[in-house]
Amino acid sequence: MAYMRPMPLPFRKMHGLGNDFVVLDARARPHGLDPAAIAAIGDRHRGVGFDQMITLEPAADADVFLRFHNSDGSEAGACGNGTRCAADLVLREAGRPAIAIRTVSGLLAAERLADGMVRVDMGPPRLEWDAVPLARAMDTLHVPLGGFDAACCSMGNPHATIFVDDLDAIDIPRIGPALEHDPLLPRRGNIGFAQVLSPDRIRLTVWERGAGLTLACGSGACAAIVNAVRRGLAARAATIAMPGGDLVLEWRADGHVLMAGPVATAFTGELPLG
Repeated sequence: MAYMRPMPLPFRKMHGLGNDFVVLDARARPHGLDPAAIAAIGDRHRGVGFDQMITLEPAADADVFLRFHNSDGSEAGACGNGTRCAADLVLREAGRPAIAIRTVSGLLAAERLADGMVRVDMGPPRLEWDAVPLARAMDTLHVPLGGFDAACCSMGNPHATIFVDDLDAIDIPRIGPALEHDPLLPRRGNIGFAQVLSPDRIRLTVWERGAGLTLACGSGACAAIVNAVRRGLAARAATIAMPGGDLVLEWRADGHVLMAGPVATAFTGELPLG
């Protein structure tokens, strides 16, 4: 019997402001990748490299189901820039201005704006201590995290925002890992360092849970505007400036957080499985 080699797995490499993703389409057949295989693909030296892997799966009540994995192979509950990138593909495929997206964290709406940017309604933040989650009951607006006074919320994944006077003075690669694994964050956390430049402009750099320092973080930007408004530091609509570029955020009066920004495809390829 002739040996049948496994079919290669097509992928698309995309990014939103440098926050980069490998996108796989598993709507017709599952890819079957386990966490170790995902981490190997995420290795920037020996694999393709990514901040998150996005898998498109079928959904009964939406246009697509999105599943997210970090570069260490762990599954993530949400990914704002990744959602925008996948939404761009499905919007083009559907030929409609708006689509519905299902994730493990809930149902999201996405649309293409007149300027070509993709906007996603990330839903309302969760502000309760057990929804973030934190290890014990406390005020999520003031959480003692590694010597910092952090504001915490969930955007489908746990976020801690630390407001600083000078973002450039913070050694994020050194302190980020310890804060991600702080005992107050039992499921680890995405740690955002934010400098409020004006009520409508915030600088932000995020140490992402399971991915490390990234050029941009969509859910982190959502958490930043929510926590800045809660602290009385910003308006409900603001530009979040990250190392990779700007996102436009609005925390609407109905509680939903809208996030808009550009997306891009870097290249396409095939993963040689087996």
